[in-house]
Amino acid sequence: MAVGDYVVHAEMGIGKYLGLKAMNFLGVENDYVLLEYKDGDKLYIPVYRLNVLQKYVGGESGSPVLDKLGTDRWSKAKSKARRAIAELAGELMKIQARRKLIPAHAFSEPSHEYHQFEMEFPFDETPDQLKAIEDVMADLSRSYPMDRLICGDVGYGKTEVAMRAAFRAVFDKKQVAVLVPTTVLAFQHFESFKNRFRNVGIRIELVSRMRKPAEIKSILSDAKEGKVDILIGTHRLLSSDVVFKDLGLVVVDEEHRFGVTDKERLKKMRDSVHLLSMTATPIPRTLNMAMSGIKEISIITTPPPDRLSVRTFVCRSSPDVIGEAISNELGRGGQVFFIHNRVETLMKVAKEIKDILPKVQIETGHGQMDGEVLEEKMLHFYKNEAQVLVCTTIVESGLDIPRANTILIDRADCLGLAQLYQLRGRVGRSDKRAYCYLLTPGENQMTQDAKERLQVIQRYSDLGSGFHIASHDLEIRGAGDLLGKDQSGHIAAVGVELYFDLLEESIRMLQGEPESVDIEIEPIHLLANGCLHVDFRIDLADWRCVRLAKSTERPKVVLGHH
Repeated sequence: MAVGDYVVHAEMGIGKYLGLKAMNFLGVENDYVLLEYKDGDKLYIPVYRLNVLQKYVGGESGSPVLDKLGTDRWSKAKSKARRAIAELAGELMKIQARRKLIPAHAFSEPSHEYHQFEMEFPFDETPDQLKAIEDVMADLSRSYPMDRLICGDVGYGKTEVAMRAAFRAVFDKKQVAVLVPTTVLAFQHFESFKNRFRNVGIRIELVSRMRKPAEIKSILSDAKEGKVDILIGTHRLLSSDVVFKDLGLVVVDEEHRFGVTDKERLKKMRDSVHLLSMTATPIPRTLNMAMSGIKEISIITTPPPDRLSVRTFVCRSSPDVIGEAISNELGRGGQVFFIHNRVETLMKVAKEIKDILPKVQIETGHGQMDGEVLEEKMLHFYKNEAQVLVCTTIVESGLDIPRANTILIDRADCLGLAQLYQLRGRVGRSDKRAYCYLLTPGENQMTQDAKERLQVIQRYSDLGSGFHIASHDLEIRGAGDLLGKDQSGHIAAVGVELYFDLLEESIRMLQGEPESVDIEIEPIHLLANGCLHVDFRIDLADWRCVRLAKSTERPKVVLGHH
């Protein structure tokens, strides 16, 4: 916590952290956390009571409004949030209860073929990955629909979990639908599934705008007759003309990126089938705790063996920087992503790179290209027939090319923190050291927010750092995605941490668990008659604070001492 950060006190509301102060109170020297509230009110909290404070994380709509000590504004905001949370918790509990009453196919136990498929995985599974696989396998054995979310940092092996679930479904004579948000990611999954299932005699097809209408019509006809085992596609899979003969499993990658209409169609599609969702948006620990009673969540936090962190540099854009970065990667036999997020000037940038490095093979790609053309260009790069891919942010989600271990992001100051993090995740997916260059204009051409974003992405470059970045940008986005946009206002009003605490409390109450009371036994040092006495008290977390106001000119001072 840095000076100037906003914090939430569960009883006093939102204040600003001003640092630590040494004070003598009742004859005892102690360190206090100093908070400032509206109109200059001050709150001093003993350092041993830091547990009552949480760093404020809300929305991105600017700074929160400071609360006024001695008023009921905070209690009203908290009460309003508590009521909304209680309704949400009740709805979530109803969904869970309803889901358990719906019959679904319970898959037979993993076969010898499944264990053979496991052994063909070319990497060592991480402990978290194995736990996620075990969770999914257990869910598939139940007679009610699975609804599990696999959350893991980019490149941490979520797709392998989905592939094993798909294998088990297909070998139980069920069909699998894999739903992804973008055309490029659909193509990537199609190639990955085909490669992983190459020794298994099943049919895998792709439905997206990369396919001609006649091809799509034929594939959908075969899917209706049960001739397609795994069908991968974009939101096209949610169209009314997509019918499966015997659908058993739906896999959804980055569900939060689908629109409201798509999600409604998805709900109908998954009524009595098993659902496995995957996301690289980090889930806050507190949300995981709150949701654990009503939603199955598996979190993969351990990186794959031999994985190295991506070295990240913020550089002023220049031909020398671009030429050296690309040359260094090509010199070790790798490939390069160059991200330029303006379709109008994409070809111009590709020509500039060609001028810097005339012998380099360059491909370009963006979302407005014809599907067949885009597929051909992506395939060239995927097969290492081109060394540099100059493209827009269409490669942001899920693209996995282990040979590509350098990425240059042009005008990185114009992209959001979540986008930068996802783009950086396109490299460093092998045992080679990867490099990310954030290319910027002059410092005076960037906003303060852009500078802060670049500092954060550069600072958090270690493996698994998405969970740190979450506290700044992805935490609130992930919460809104999982809980519904109508909850975002309440999250912003009380802060993410307190919101999740209240959600966990509501869920426990609905499950019939007794209300938990934090009991703390701690010493109080009092000076009486010139002697130092040590006494003990039991604090039931109901803060009774002493207000000291010497005069009306001075700001009110509230001590967090009993």
